[in-house]
Amino acid sequence: MTPSERLELEACINRASEILYNNVEEESLKTLEDIEITVREQVLENVSPQITPFFIERKTKTRKGRKRKIKSCVGQLKITASQCNRLGVSSYTRHSPLLEKCCLLLSANESYQNAEEDMLLLMGFKVGHSTHHRKVQKLDNLLPDVKQGCSEISVDGGKIRLRGKKGQKSYWKDYKTARLQGIYYGAFFQDNQSLVDWINSQELTNPLYCLGDGHDGIWNIMAEIGDKENRIEILDWYHLIENLYKVEGKRYQFEQIKAYLWMGQTSEAISYLRDQNPVGSNQFCNYLIKRKSRIINYHYYSWQKICSIGSGAVESAVKQIAHRVKITGAQWKYETVNNILQLRCAYLNGQLAI
Repeated sequence: MTPSERLELEACINRASEILYNNVEEESLKTLEDIEITVREQVLENVSPQITPFFIERKTKTRKGRKRKIKSCVGQLKITASQCNRLGVSSYTRHSPLLEKCCLLLSANESYQNAEEDMLLLMGFKVGHSTHHRKVQKLDNLLPDVKQGCSEISVDGGKIRLRGKKGQKSYWKDYKTARLQGIYYGAFFQDNQSLVDWINSQELTNPLYCLGDGHDGIWNIMAEIGDKENRIEILDWYHLIENLYKVEGKRYQFEQIKAYLWMGQTSEAISYLRDQNPVGSNQFCNYLIKRKSRIINYHYYSWQKICSIGSGAVESAVKQIAHRVKITGAQWKYETVNNILQLRCAYLNGQLAI
């Protein structure tokens, strides 16, 4: 912007400010907050809806078509069908793409009722909680594709509280979350096959490192991912040590067993446990025997930075999903859960970033 253009713009803004101020009741401007709210209302109602159509017309170079009213982040706009087509605005929608994304962003982080209230506070206009809900229900396939070959997968699970039938108690059901390549997240409710299909649709490398805790349900999913000969299954190191500390032994015993396991020497750890025979050692020995093939040389993998040795990131994703689905008192309808899970994962994947 040239100096002369800036001076001309300032003159226009000063005159517009006078006109807007003259059409406001001065008694309503008692605090700075009152002024902020009033100026925002005036801009959304009288200023930006006049400026935005100029930008739209210059960009699309058309005025043809029936005019539609669309609520946007810069106020209510009148935009023609031809302009909508050229700017990628969907048919029959009442909200602009940016406002739509703002609605989804709020819905991904809090209840629909709070999203309605926060939208009014942040944007200056109301989008009803039922509208937020409908927008989430319309979502279709927000799952991302790995941009490069996928060499590392970790899977974990969480629980969601479902609404019971009339007169019956609520109940809890499981969902599974996967983390691909340390970046991408996806979650499915009571639909492990869709989770497997999504992972298998990616470009999986050889070898493929699959990381999880000791739960059999996780490894049942892993067994269907990729080719068996390419898959290297790894038991989460921190989960392994968590189970070790269930043994009631002495400190030096723990340190020796931990040293064996860190080097992947499972047989030596089992022999040592049986020789020392601390309380709970039999259970832990059985745990090690069952998962022996998944206990690697953690020292070497960590030193060489081959892959992760802990599934903390996907466990963190489960906790972040729980931040939305386990809002105090929240109960979900069975058919609505997958949409909110995908929306929450889209938030974690950065797909709702502006």
